[in-house]
Amino acid sequence: MSGSNGTGPVATLAGVTDVVIAGLEGVDRRTDGQATVFERSGRPFAATHGEALEVRLDPAVAAAALRTPDTDESSRGPAWIRFSPPELDRIAIDRATAWLEYAWRHALD
Repeated sequence: MSGSNGTGPVATLAGVTDVVIAGLEGVDRRTDGQATVFERSGRPFAATHGEALEVRLDPAVAAAALRTPDTDESSRGPAWIRFSPPELDRIAIDRATAWLEYAWRHALD
């Protein structure tokens, strides 16, 4: 499966995240233990850890996201969700991409 910008195969959520993040401006990356945390102007909005992606969303959007498959509350705090699909199909990639872009756009809210 190829990345949305044609950069080649993405076999993991970390790979999907890297492809999406490459297209966003002003993102800093740091390591926090075994997680990679993505920040905009010093505010974390996403993290990858193993086979999971965590994103900070508006509380109403997070509540809706929690009703979708393979999504749970994150230990990172309120409005953070944890997405860990057993299969990285097109639908899972689309959801991860949409949530990452949303979280980036609203990181400064």
